[in-house]
Amino acid sequence: MRYAWIDTQRKAYPLPVMCETLTVSISGYRAWKRGGSPNRKRLTDTQMLALIRAIHIQLKGAYGSPRMVKEIRGRGFPAGKERVERLMRENSIRARHKRRYKATTDSKHSLPVAPNLLDRNFTPAAPNQAWSADLTYIWTDEGWLYLAVVLDLFNREIVGWSIKPRMTADIVIDALTMAWFRRKPASGLIHHSDRGSQYASHAFQSKLGEYAMVCSMSRKGNCWDNAPTESFFGSLKNERVHGTRYATRAEAVADLFDYIEVFYNRSRRHSTLGYHSPVQFLQDWITTQHEQKMAA
Repeated sequence: MRYAWIDTQRKAYPLPVMCETLTVSISGYRAWKRGGSPNRKRLTDTQMLALIRAIHIQLKGAYGSPRMVKEIRGRGFPAGKERVERLMRENSIRARHKRRYKATTDSKHSLPVAPNLLDRNFTPAAPNQAWSADLTYIWTDEGWLYLAVVLDLFNREIVGWSIKPRMTADIVIDALTMAWFRRKPASGLIHHSDRGSQYASHAFQSKLGEYAMVCSMSRKGNCWDNAPTESFFGSLKNERVHGTRYATRAEAVADLFDYIEVFYNRSRRHSTLGYHSPVQFLQDWITTQHEQKMAA
């Protein structure tokens, strides 16, 4: 206990010197002497800036000031919005800038398409009721890589994904298969995607039928019909891919795995989820359901 040590050394050293050396406040020491509970986690501007920089580096520049405030508080430190904004602004600490990216799916085909059954209902009441899916691309020095994902709209978790050097139907089938094995949803789940040939293909539609899922597709040329998945790709590109040079496809795959499984699903704070991560949001929901069942 730092306060107890200071108390034993009061006669040997000046109080301000000892408090500065041990990074505690004089007011905190005096509160301890009176039997109170000093806020030992209150950070000076220098300490707060060091924490902000550490988080900025750890999360590879993913967070602007709103999420940075939530992250600092989540780590047990008090943080004011204005203070964090000021320190980030004064020290040129910014989230990665947004960039535009092009569509990757080919909707100019003669395959049958499904109606938009989801109808932008992006907030289902429970998990495994509605999933959305899409494709994007990542450049490496060895050539293109394509990433297909399946997202549970309830908690915005990426429940299935696949990475391949070619954008064929098997990439979206593999992502769907991973999602099914992870969640084992009941029949009737709505699977929503755009009208791309990969999703309209006979092989993919057959897999949806095998899993007893209902197919839904966006209206032609309307990216807002699949906004949550588009938003995920925007976060991925802005927070990780843009500004990163992948020398090999293997290097890109490893980094995408880290972003999806380690950061995005388990750590990234989502404003739409009350600044909880997808995994934490789902766990909290499961806990609440269990408590309500026990109380009934």
